[in-house]
Amino acid sequence: MELGTIIVTDGTPSTTDFSFVLKNPVKKGQYVQVKNNDDILFGYISEITKANRYFERAESVAEFEKYSGMESFPSSSWEYVLATVKVLGVFKDNQFQRAFVPPSPGIQVFNADNNVLHTFLGFDKNGLHLGSIEHHDVPAKLSMTRLFQKHMAILAMSGAGKSHLASVLLEEILERKKEDGRIAVILIDIHGEYIGFAHDPVFGSKTEVIDGKDIAIPLKKISPELIMGWLPNLSSPQKDVLRHALLTLKKEKKDATGYNFKELIEKIDASDISRDEVKRALKRSLSELRRYRFVSKKTEKPHLLSDIKPGKLMILDFSTIDSLRKKQILVSLIARRLFNLRKKNKIPPFLLLIEEAHNFAREKAEASEAVSRSIIETIAREGRKFGASLCLISQRPVNLSTTALSQCNTHIILRVTNPNDLDHIQMSSEGIDSRVARSITGLKVGEAIVVGSAVNYPVFISVRDRKSEKREKGAPLHTQAIDFEEKQEKKEKAVEAFI
Repeated sequence: MELGTIIVTDGTPSTTDFSFVLKNPVKKGQYVQVKNNDDILFGYISEITKANRYFERAESVAEFEKYSGMESFPSSSWEYVLATVKVLGVFKDNQFQRAFVPPSPGIQVFNADNNVLHTFLGFDKNGLHLGSIEHHDVPAKLSMTRLFQKHMAILAMSGAGKSHLASVLLEEILERKKEDGRIAVILIDIHGEYIGFAHDPVFGSKTEVIDGKDIAIPLKKISPELIMGWLPNLSSPQKDVLRHALLTLKKEKKDATGYNFKELIEKIDASDISRDEVKRALKRSLSELRRYRFVSKKTEKPHLLSDIKPGKLMILDFSTIDSLRKKQILVSLIARRLFNLRKKNKIPPFLLLIEEAHNFAREKAEASEAVSRSIIETIAREGRKFGASLCLISQRPVNLSTTALSQCNTHIILRVTNPNDLDHIQMSSEGIDSRVARSITGLKVGEAIVVGSAVNYPVFISVRDRKSEKREKGAPLHTQAIDFEEKQEKKEKAVEAFI
């Protein structure tokens, strides 16, 4: 569609900007193109303004308004709409280059060709379909490799659509064909928001939900270093006793089915390499792990070697766990084992998706309150070499580890209004310019900005509707209120009847 004609303004047209008078309606953010010699100059509409020569001189307007007003003038016929375009580059020989020659005044401006737009933004016809580009009928299909290999983050305030977007991502991954490349997905579900996948007629067969209370690992598979990571305040003598006791147990019980905490405590008591007060302090620290009841004698759940499969989703439902520290320890355990197994090529390439990631990789927290931060940062730094990918979802980016967030080379940002979070996002994402930063607070629910490695240029998208069944724990607020009052009335009636 022809949109208008390029005109001369102060400093334009140039290799970076030009303006045109509208012939047909356009929208801010819309992509346009012009024929520039034998090349196609490509850009987006950065601003739209209205002009009218009758109203350019304030003193003249004020003077006329004192008497007869401006109604007697044919002012409406002099009104025109002007669009300013930011030049992004030149499309030549199926690739984009910088613009070295400005477009000529008087030439026509057209709506961007969909195929050119698809190529310019770096979309993949076999990619993950997240939605569509604003103002264009072009599906936003992102390359799975570009999106996940260097990790990604979904950042937004509460209620902006993080879980909806994550569900759309999961649908796309689970629907991929073998020939397109499939990965396994492990989801840390904090509030039970994704359990609908297990009940969905399409995705249910590809989904396994594991209750956080059922997670277990045999003590013989836990190294001394792993326990020391969970208990970072252990002294050097305590660490020596723990290491000696575990190694002794492993050697003595080599052919046994396993051993438990009771036998570990007995070995600590029998140790002769430290004083009794050191042993007592170590046993007090270990009692915390014992209370969490995830260390077993021989039970292992999930069994990662057999349960992690390409094109399958494993949901670890932490909504039944109250202790944040236990959640952190379990995330540390699962993430470390996944990474080690992937490095040995014993499990397929995977995506570890962590909801409320700021609770597991806090930027400013003591070691004892951030036991899972270390392994998350390790995967963020090294995972791309081994096919171990991260997706961090957070509503408080300012509390999220800068190391982990900066290693997420693609950010999908929904609405954020907190100034501290906005500053943190802008500092940690190289692809955010002033235009994108200004737009973040104005996004509506379901709108997102994609910046980073997954796209060639920051792009605004409208997230598509989800296909899967939405089912989450907890009834709507009004339903809970009605149920509560009905139960109270029944209790009161039962008491009256009894009296």
